[in-house]
Parts: sequence; structure tokens; C-alpha cells
Amino acid sequence: MQTQLTRRTLITGIAGVAGATALGGLAAPEALAANWKVLNHEYQAQQAGYWCGPAATRIALTCRGIYVAQSTLASQLGTTVNGTDSITQVTAVLGSYVGWFETKQMPNDPPTQAQKDLLWQDITFNIDRGYPLVANIVAPPGNQPPGYPSDQTIYHYFTIIGYNPDLKQAYIADPANFSGNNHYWLSFEQLASLIPPKGYSA
Repeated sequence: MQTQLTRRTLITGIAGVAGATALGGLAAPEALAANWKVLNHEYQAQQAGYWCGPAATRIALTCRGIYVAQSTLASQLGTTVNGTDSITQVTAVLGSYVGWFETKQMPNDPPTQAQKDLLWQDITFNIDRGYPLVANIVAPPGNQPPGYPSDQTIYHYFTIIGYNPDLKQAYIADPANFSGNNHYWLSFEQLASLIPPKGYSA
């Protein structure tokens, strides 16, 4: 997969057209609500089909001004041709660089209200303090983010780098870049439905 490298700055929502311009041409949340936030980061698509874990981890680290090669992170994560086994490996590597992250499991499918409440709290708490989240997701046909192959279940990692409290959406930097969808807004309900039975680093 070809590497894509872009930098985006910390944006807080401003109602009106200026909000869309500030996101570098990416669509702002519906109705351009005023309270959304997106962290400064450097985007890079995953450099191998099984490197979504290293690429999502790299995007997260760039939010903190740390730039590490995907190959280095793949080695540190223990990533193989079968992928990165567990979100706990991502948490450990993020923690070794930053010292902030812990693993949150979401074993229930659908998730409990308590699990959803904690996820939203973690998103807002982290993003407000300049820290992204990395989520391990399972996206089956019928419940997939934009551009995903519609005929298969995708096991994947992506990075949560922003949120919109007014519309309750999360902003995703997706290293898979399916059909060119490398950044997009997801409703919180869809995000919460994609993580079980896996977990996330926050």
C-alpha cells in the first residue's frame, strides 16, 4: 500500500464555512457544529496489508510530536503477517513512548451502556488533553466505515483523533485508506458497535 503522509493541525470547530476550510478540505461534521475538535497529527497509510496496528500507533504518537517508522513499531508490537494480536500490545508500546495509555476492553456485543459511557468519556477526556485513542475494531458487512469492502468482515486498528459533542461523533484517521477514505466522521453509536469484542487504548 502506498504511503500517504499529511499533516493536520489542532482544529476546534467554528460554525460556518471556515470550519470546513480549516480541516484542509475534509468534510466537517454535519451542520458544522461549533464544539468539535481534531488533534494535530501526521497521517500515514499502512505500508503493509497487516500493518494497521503499527500505522494506527504511529498516527497516535504523531499527535504527541513523536515520529517512529512503521517498521520499528511493527517490531515493537510483535506484528506478524497475521497482524497485531491484541490491543494490549498497542497500549504497551504507546505507554513506552508517552506513559499515558491503558487498555479498555469492550467484551460485550452489543456493548453495555456503562461501556459506551466510558468510551465517550475516554474520547472527550483524552482529546481535550491532546491524546488520541487507538481502537481495535471488527467491521462486518452491514456495519462498516466508509469505503470498506462490503463483502467481508474487516479486523482492523484505527486512530480516534477528534470528536464532536453536539452531534456525538468521533473523527477517525484510518490507516487502511479504503477507497481513499483516510479521515472521516463516525457516529458514536457506530463506533461503539465496531469495537466489541475487542478494546481500545486510551
